[in-house]
Amino acid sequence: MAKKRAQTPTVQSRLSRLMGERRVRIIDVSRATGISRNMLSKLYYDRARRVDLTDIAKLCDYFDCSVADLFEIIC
Repeated sequence: MAKKRAQTPTVQSRLSRLMGERRVRIIDVSRATGISRNMLSKLYYDRARRVDLTDIAKLCDYFDCSVADLFEIIC
């Protein structure tokens, strides 16, 4: 009898949703926060594998939100 593998939870970025709600572009966020466009693009398209904690803090400050508003855990 085969054992079921437990799904590993993944973290999904919600940056594209936040940016869409506020109608801002990647370049606008980059200029305001100092975060590279490359890193923001990875977060926007949910391709980032590692994110610096200071970048998360800058995004939370810019969007006036919590970490839970930026990222979602998908099981």
